[in-house]
Amino acid sequence: QVKLVESGGGSVQAGGSLRLSCAASGYVYSDHNLNCVGWFRQAPGKEREAVASIFTRANTTRYIDSVKGRFVLSRDSAENTVYLQMTNLQPEDAGMYYCALTPRGCNWQFLWDDGYRGPGTQVTVSS
Repeated sequence: QVKLVESGGGSVQAGGSLRLSCAASGYVYSDHNLNCVGWFRQAPGKEREAVASIFTRANTTRYIDSVKGRFVLSRDSAENTVYLQMTNLQPEDAGMYYCALTPRGCNWQFLWDDGYRGPGTQVTVSS
């Protein structure tokens, strides 16, 4: 059974940093060619949005414009873990952050709808 668990959320002041982790268990990356791990967030009263993704075979990353230059994805293949390093956090970055994993490429809608997902980790940013 595949299980994703996010961690690393917390409460910071604007300008602060957090590193989120997405650990996968029960999933063998090498069994698939089109693995994609993505991060999504949702703030109260707002729609969920995709934040970033990494196509693991090529280590290709993609970010939404609002986080470019502030968020960086990386992967520890030995630990089956993907990290989202977030710097210069702003109040608009606050929300519940979820990671998702699919073996079918980095279409963000598909990644959310059809991928494996974790329960989320909360990020709070105070101004």
